[in-house]
Amino acid sequence: MACRISELVIDATAPEPLAAFWSEVLGYVELGREADGSIEIGPPGTGSGGPQPTLVISPTDDPRPAKLRLHIDVDATDRDQDAELERLLALGARPVDVHRTGHEGRHVLADPEGNEFCLSRTRLQPL
Repeated sequence: MACRISELVIDATAPEPLAAFWSEVLGYVELGREADGSIEIGPPGTGSGGPQPTLVISPTDDPRPAKLRLHIDVDATDRDQDAELERLLALGARPVDVHRTGHEGRHVLADPEGNEFCLSRTRLQPL
């Protein structure tokens, strides 16, 4: 038997807007809130423990100290990469300059808190 990733936790100085951003990016809904201000978001109708991991946006007072050692990769499901890039930028993502050649097939972006993530060229089937 193996383990499965059930949730990813992202620290945020402003959990509310970051949860809204990732909900729009992933098509997730709010699943619950904790007394500490954490917000869990996940796939609608599935919730925690489903086939996709949920995200828990956890409040922190510490600013992001450096590049994260883990990041999220996303793939569009219903449009091509260019159209998805436009959508993500309109939601508040911003490009990150990581000295790429432009031929890697992915865009490096940052969410509103500065957490880097990649938009891949691959198009996935929706679950």
